[in-house]
Amino acid sequence: MAEEFYSEQVLNRIRKLGKGSVFSPADFTDIAGAITIRKILARLVDKGTIRRLMRGVYNYPSYSTLLGEYASPDPEAIAQALARSFGWTIRPTGNTALNALGLSTQIPAHWEYLSDGPYRTYEWQGMKMEFKHRANRELTVLSFKSALVVQALKILGKNAVDKKVRSKIVRNLTEKEKKTLLKEAKIASDWIYEEIKIICKEGAANNE
Repeated sequence: MAEEFYSEQVLNRIRKLGKGSVFSPADFTDIAGAITIRKILARLVDKGTIRRLMRGVYNYPSYSTLLGEYASPDPEAIAQALARSFGWTIRPTGNTALNALGLSTQIPAHWEYLSDGPYRTYEWQGMKMEFKHRANRELTVLSFKSALVVQALKILGKNAVDKKVRSKIVRNLTEKEKKTLLKEAKIASDWIYEEIKIICKEGAANNE
């Protein structure tokens, strides 16, 4: 009886997360123990309610009538599910950071993240996901959006940052995120922080 109760709770949470969501057993450990949760998820996979993407990562599939098949889950959601599963803090880097801010139009087949966990790589349906170990303040001090901007500027380099780049970055920031970015990015290199001050100033001017 207890397991049936837990199963219903897990299923209700999955439904609340919505179609297309990605999760791991760690997202349900407040409901029951890890072994029980894994058994429940395995049964839901057998029933076809959810699908297993890779070890410890599951998806509540969303069917695309346009494609006539189940839609591929968001790689960012997969990365975040892995991070929650292992208790990592991760931040996009490389082309992943550029893509997230609209600074690259290419959908990467190689998704890169900085992580305070061990170096790991995962592959799924031709996509590679790489977690690069870094033990630095950009993971522990910077919020997600601040780290995203800092990493994107690093990848582009000082000479490639122009008004067009700044404009695209500004469009991805709320007023609250701009204030947080200005406060947190003081730990970045001098040229990056100067660029961030310009970006936030231009964003404020555009809102006037």
